[in-house]
Amino acid sequence: MNVRPGQIVNITGEIAHRDLIELLCKAAYQRGAKHVNVDFIDPFLARYRILETKTEDFLTYVPKYVTQKYDEFVQEGAAILRLIGSEQPDILSDLEPKKINMLTSSNFKALKNYYTEGVGKSKVQWTVAAAATPKWAMKVFPELNEQKAFEALWEQIFKICRADQPDCLELWKKHNQILQERGKWLTELKIHELHFNGPGTDLKVYLSPRSIFVSGTSKGPLGDYEPNIPTEECFTTPDYRLTTGKAKVTRPVLVNGKLVKGLQLEFKEGKLVHFDAQEGKENFEKYVDNDPNARYLGEVALVGIDSPIFQSGRVFEEILYDENAACHIAMGFAYSFCLEGGPSMSSEELANTGCNVSTIHVDMMISDEHTDVVATTYTGEKVKLIHKGQWQH
Repeated sequence: MNVRPGQIVNITGEIAHRDLIELLCKAAYQRGAKHVNVDFIDPFLARYRILETKTEDFLTYVPKYVTQKYDEFVQEGAAILRLIGSEQPDILSDLEPKKINMLTSSNFKALKNYYTEGVGKSKVQWTVAAAATPKWAMKVFPELNEQKAFEALWEQIFKICRADQPDCLELWKKHNQILQERGKWLTELKIHELHFNGPGTDLKVYLSPRSIFVSGTSKGPLGDYEPNIPTEECFTTPDYRLTTGKAKVTRPVLVNGKLVKGLQLEFKEGKLVHFDAQEGKENFEKYVDNDPNARYLGEVALVGIDSPIFQSGRVFEEILYDENAACHIAMGFAYSFCLEGGPSMSSEELANTGCNVSTIHVDMMISDEHTDVVATTYTGEKVKLIHKGQWQH
């Protein structure tokens, strides 16, 4: 997070994360934070709201003070931490997808300024990280009892984040350097087309001449910060109008509390025109029909099988981890900071560049050890980026 003296800090996490949050608060004040605000989440409260609300329209209500609070974070250049890893991972899985969408979409709209100005233009320092919980751990390590699984998940988190070794900070810096050099190389190639080819996948994603590959450390109002812990990806904003082909999603995708398995996608002229799934198809359909642009891409990311998450052989059922195990695409809103000059461009200019605008964003993994990725540059040169999952650079 790189908290600086006099900075406002906001931490969001579940009640189950209390012990860790106490340590984080103490550390933030030790670094000179002016004020640390904590938003504790109880997963049962969202369930009760969806189940017991008598008037459906009430689900779209977001108090004005929520918007005002996040607007202040942008104005003040705050440091924002979101802890994921639910105490009750399946608590929304049996509820009506439409009602869950109403909650998530209305919250996104209420915080639009935060996402476009704060996150999109890096006016805040934001970090997403995971904290283990016993029930989440049982999903990752179903062969162990709850306590052993909980301990094993923490150990796996430490290992993946390179925090299990005495020189962890130096290792993180070296990892960051590799990611940033790779991102710089990809940007300088001036890629027009990314061709993903593997079992069930023959997909072409097109980029703007302005596309920038972002990876690792970002620059905020008061210095560098790490948006994702862990991170293994080099990602950019595609031209949402041009995607074509088919893709087989290689890992389950958690959508509004329900796992979507065996997902297969087909795109024409940028739009997701057909899909199928072994489980969770209805939930996915309602999610990508949330708004007119939700069926178009907002992100494409490259990840090699050297990722420690892939190497673990585990599926984490938590997108921060699973997206960093494989190349992925994301339906929904795009990041303007992945376009040269993007943060200062008008909405019309961004649209003309192919930068998607939506109220959703869901990442879907499309690679494994059998996948090749070939780039075609704007000069017509073909460059093999990934062969059988392995980086070639």
